[in-house]
Amino acid sequence: MKIVCIGGGPAGLYLGLLMKKLDPSHDITVVERNRAYDTFGWGVVFSDATMDNMRQWDRESADEIQEAFNHWDDIELLFKGRTIRSGGHGFVGIGRKKLLNILQARCEALGVKLVFETEAESDLDYPDADLIIASDGINSRIRGRYEDVFKPDIVTRPNRYIWLGTHRLYDAFTFDFQRTEHGWFQAHIYKFDAETTTFIVECPEHVWLAHGLDRADQAQSIAFCEDLFKDTLQGHTLMTNARHLRGSAWLNFQRVVCEQWWLKNRNGSHVVLMGDAVHTAHFAIGSGTKLAFEDAIELTRQFQRLGDTADRIPAVLEAYQELRRVETLRLQNAAWNAMEWFEVCGKRYCDQLEPEQFMYSMLTRSQRISHENLRLRDKGWLEGYERWFSERAGVAGPTPTPPMFTPYTVRGVTLKNRVVVSPMAQYSAQDGLVGDYHLVHLGARAMGGAGLVFAEMTCVSPEGRITPGCPGLYRPEHTEGFRRIADWIHSHTDAKFAIQIGHAGAKASTRLAWEGIDQPLASGNWPIMSASEQQYLEGVSQVSRAMTRADMDRVRDQFVATTQAAAQAGADWLELHCAHGYLLSSFISPLTNHRDDDYGGSLENRLRYPLEVFAAVRAAWPADKPMSVRISAHDWVEGGITPDDAVEIARAFKAAGADMIDCSSGQVSKKERPVFGRMFQTPFADRIRQEAGIPTIAVGAISEADHANSILAAGRADLCAVARPHLANPAWTLTEAAKIGYVAVDWPRQYRSGKAQMEANFAREKALSGKA
Repeated sequence: MKIVCIGGGPAGLYLGLLMKKLDPSHDITVVERNRAYDTFGWGVVFSDATMDNMRQWDRESADEIQEAFNHWDDIELLFKGRTIRSGGHGFVGIGRKKLLNILQARCEALGVKLVFETEAESDLDYPDADLIIASDGINSRIRGRYEDVFKPDIVTRPNRYIWLGTHRLYDAFTFDFQRTEHGWFQAHIYKFDAETTTFIVECPEHVWLAHGLDRADQAQSIAFCEDLFKDTLQGHTLMTNARHLRGSAWLNFQRVVCEQWWLKNRNGSHVVLMGDAVHTAHFAIGSGTKLAFEDAIELTRQFQRLGDTADRIPAVLEAYQELRRVETLRLQNAAWNAMEWFEVCGKRYCDQLEPEQFMYSMLTRSQRISHENLRLRDKGWLEGYERWFSERAGVAGPTPTPPMFTPYTVRGVTLKNRVVVSPMAQYSAQDGLVGDYHLVHLGARAMGGAGLVFAEMTCVSPEGRITPGCPGLYRPEHTEGFRRIADWIHSHTDAKFAIQIGHAGAKASTRLAWEGIDQPLASGNWPIMSASEQQYLEGVSQVSRAMTRADMDRVRDQFVATTQAAAQAGADWLELHCAHGYLLSSFISPLTNHRDDDYGGSLENRLRYPLEVFAAVRAAWPADKPMSVRISAHDWVEGGITPDDAVEIARAFKAAGADMIDCSSGQVSKKERPVFGRMFQTPFADRIRQEAGIPTIAVGAISEADHANSILAAGRADLCAVARPHLANPAWTLTEAAKIGYVAVDWPRQYRSGKAQMEANFAREKALSGKA
């Protein structure tokens, strides 16, 4: 085959040498616009795992790169006058110029033709090529030429950064955070050869503008950074090798994702994007070069598997795109999480978190590194951090306590741990009355080790029920039913009991879930009402009528009566349900509130009635008992509630006296397009906690202790609500304790003979997996 690689960066060079190794008869040319052995940029970073992969495909270049590498395990944080270091992270760094020189020399040794100082204007300039590799970088001309085919999604991010270097040598990957009168700057620092260190300075756009750096030339920008980071530079200067760039050399990162990766041009040549031309990953996890190498490896692997002849190119490119798309999106998502952390850290974390917790949050910013992963990397550091966290929760002792097993106090209630059994509809009440089923269901989960056990949404009136099977607290016998459950939990366990109260609004009068969720009753429907006239399922659901002021007064008083009943029943905790499209939620979301009176329009107006209900309920609820509010922090529909709005909603409820915000999302409109994934709603809890300054409950796809411990340790939430895993296993909390080897958790005395056996089984399983 005749192969032309346009762009002599890591992707083009590595693909060239791998394909030449695969079949020396291939005619391969790499075209580069710069001079031979000339390059821009400082050092690049990738992991030990990437090096292992490269070694399998070309040991000669990998060994030479390995010799030139600077390897380090430690990450060091300089923050608020403290220096904190954690090990076991396994990075390698090399100068970009040195890396390219090694690859260029290896290409020449194998017979790959290198053409320098040549501007490849178009793929059409190479009509006799069977395959053209468009590895021409983030501003790819070839991608631009075929934009309608490749369909790139290019997002310019808000932070500004400048890529510099220094001769001060560092022995760890170092992050230095400095506060100015206008906000925070951070430096990403790593040594890449025996003489030089990369020094990337980053800040939000508004901070950059406030310091006048938009008007600064490169020399002025360097002088500013030298002064700002003078303590860590210790007298060394900063350097730039971007004199070719006009202006100050401060850049915005661009995230590139392409829908299609390859095509056949009018000459009959196949063109495939590679490296930054097809995808970018933020330097916060240093994976752009990793992606480029792995693109080259995977394309070569597919030629090896499917045949490296011209007629096999379409099949190879199809397989290559499908395989690489999944992996690159996974890594880009991790890079996105890390990038967003650095973009918002000045607003969200730098002022709010103490250095210890800030370090933990930074280490786990991508969500690829979890609590137990940190234990594998640096057990001593993590155990020290667990002690720090435990001491702040009032737990002292030589053995560190995992964060999820530390106590938490709100008003006069102390939870033994941070695990919450989330309210989950069971559709098993009779005329609103809870019975034996609910006693067994909730009692089993209280026995299972959780600190707080929620009953499902309990309705304030018969017409406020979602289904005929939903519980209520609007008759004396309802109070007695819940008192029976509360008394049992308090007598037989050390868990606390919570009741969530709500009104279904436009989502009322529907069938039991297993008979057709959200479908109206086959017969016996009752009238429904909401903030505005609406139909939840278009063409299917009943149409709700808009509430009048008289309706609002009546429903508010029903909430108060239900609150008083919950107190009489002995509940320890009350939650007001203002989420998921139910009645109070329907006032908050613009998707469901179309009122033109004082209760519609602006967010302030839309919150007016929910806050009125909250105030009345809080006044009726005992002052020594906590009260939380569940909100939908994102409607996942254009024009609906956004995470920005959620912060303002949380601030309003905090000002009204709420103790915590339970951060859910969605279920307001069937047009929603949520982005699911593990812990997918935790970012809402994190943002609200830091920006609104109120404790939060994280909920959504939290399924193991590692998730809960990571969330709590990083300060992303104060409690973790676990739903479906508790349906599968009432003793989820006790099981997870045994699984992570935490034995200092108390079991019900009737079950204690099973404790040692479970712990031994998990320990044995762990030992066997370690040997394997």
